Amino acid sequence: MQRTAVINVVGLTESLIGPATPNISQFLRAGTKANIIPAFPAVTCTAQSNYLTGATPAQHGIVANGWYNRELAEVQFWKQSNHLVAGKKIWDDLKQQDPKLTCAKLFWWYNMYSTADYSITPRPMYPADGRKFFDIYSRPDNIREEIKRDLGEFPFPTFWGPAAGIQTPQGAPDAASKWIAESAKWIENKYSPTLNLIYLPHLDYNLQRHGPKDPRIAADLQQIDTIVGDLISFFQKRGVQIILLSEYGITAVDTPIHLNRLFREQGWLTIKQELGLELLDYGASKAFAVADHQIAHIYLNDRSLETKVRDLLAKQTGIEFIYGEKEKSEQGINHTRAGDLIAVAKENAWFTYYYWLDDALAPDFARCVDIHRKPGYDPVELFLDPKIPAVKLRILRRLLQKKMGFRMLMDVIPLDATLVKGSHGRRTTNPADQPVLIDGKSGLNWPKVVDSTEVCEWLKARIKGVIING
Repeated sequence: MQRTAVINVVGLTESLIGPATPNISQFLRAGTKANIIPAFPAVTCTAQSNYLTGATPAQHGIVANGWYNRELAEVQFWKQSNHLVAGKKIWDDLKQQDPKLTCAKLFWWYNMYSTADYSITPRPMYPADGRKFFDIYSRPDNIREEIKRDLGEFPFPTFWGPAAGIQTPQGAPDAASKWIAESAKWIENKYSPTLNLIYLPHLDYNLQRHGPKDPRIAADLQQIDTIVGDLISFFQKRGVQIILLSEYGITAVDTPIHLNRLFREQGWLTIKQELGLELLDYGASKAFAVADHQIAHIYLNDRSLETKVRDLLAKQTGIEFIYGEKEKSEQGINHTRAGDLIAVAKENAWFTYYYWLDDALAPDFARCVDIHRKPGYDPVELFLDPKIPAVKLRILRRLLQKKMGFRMLMDVIPLDATLVKGSHGRRTTNPADQPVLIDGKSGLNWPKVVDSTEVCEWLKARIKGVIING
């Protein structure tokens, strides 16, 4: 088996590789590239599951970053157990051929309780008194304390939220990806795994915050290029072959779509008042949407409404496709976790989870970075609320409350979805905006395009030292 590092540069596309990325550009010129037909939906958890199993969501079950659990009547996002992903993982398949093979899985999702030999993933601690402490989870468990001793604490606030991708007291714009890259070198030096899976999220933040055409993105490209270039040099010196890939391309958006508000106006949502604020009661609602970037899973507790829901969706100018059972089967997403209908936004649009009609009644978690309570993905968490006077003083006050042992609410996130300028999830139509697969070996007779479910076989072949032709 050929020792291999797979570096997942989130959001990287051919259109972004250029003068601002000299290291990646050189790696591309010296190697072999294929575009990837992205997973559907083109979101983190689905794309990674396609890559690591070679299967579709209909088979492995990861239909989005989150979905409605029909048995519990709960929407659950960003769960971490690897048991959620059905099917044999790439390292399990390779180990059957070579039991000595080892795999490190660094910040790729579904990292808890996987059969990978070494794993690190973000995992806060939640004491019983309601507090939250940033931390990581690792296997073996001793890695957690050893790596924090050597590298310092993982800069969790820079991994997601308004401190991600910008200079703040919490860290540099690229702090999270730098730490992950250093953890990859740490794992290599200590364990020398056969396969090292490395996740670098840096481009994800400002591509969503500002959009891919914003001139400020050049600085992000330079920063991630420096990190990737350092990893390429490090692994090459150790005789480790390198493969770069990405999960999706991010395109410019200007139109948020609030499906749950639309459904509420039809009387299909059930809203309950709790402590003077509004909560969406999923199990009691006739129909509701679970939004994830540019796709929305629509769950029907009242199946007699399917035609009415379809007709309503068809009238919305920001929606391009509506998938029912036939279309879900064609797209490889006909799994029980998927919505009864799936809406796909036009390229310039995306779906919010918002369901309240009056911001004064929005739930308390709406104004916080709270990826688990929200019934949908919320990129507005990348912003501080411009309507709050001296918002940074509010943050300081909240942090002082926390330090003194008081419960506090870090309520600094705006409720203005028009702030978001980039999104993903639908399959991009422009090849230059597709994710890429770049092998450091030149002259490989690869096809120009591979499907996301084929990436697993390409990776296995390269790890086994096999040259396969397209």
